[in-house]
Amino acid sequence: MKSKFPPPEEYSSEKARYGPMTVVDIRSEEAGVTDSYKNQVLLNTNQECMRLSVFEGEYRWHHHPDSDELFLVVAGALQIDLAGGSRIELAEWQSVVIPAGTVHRTRAIGRTVNITYEKNGAQTVFVETAV
Repeated sequence: MKSKFPPPEEYSSEKARYGPMTVVDIRSEEAGVTDSYKNQVLLNTNQECMRLSVFEGEYRWHHHPDSDELFLVVAGALQIDLAGGSRIELAEWQSVVIPAGTVHRTRAIGRTVNITYEKNGAQTVFVETAV
């Protein structure tokens, strides 16, 4: 059975859908997502990328050894479980930065839309269980 999540290599090699000086209607991008999971690079800025993530359910435990990850929830609610048992909860228009190397997983409460910023080509390392 194929995972609904892309392998780490595909995730880190994804190119931006839009170039500089292009106006991107994020609301329209979000409205066009019909899958239960979609995470795509919309834009690059300096050495970072802006991703649009629309999903339901929970993502796998993982960490990014070479990049912080900023989450900004624009619709719904997002829980971020951290290794060791703590949890961060974000409502619409709240954000947080998860430092590089921090083992975490995201959980959408219903359908959740968030914008993330991370280093271009950030490595993703999946772990079987939280450490």
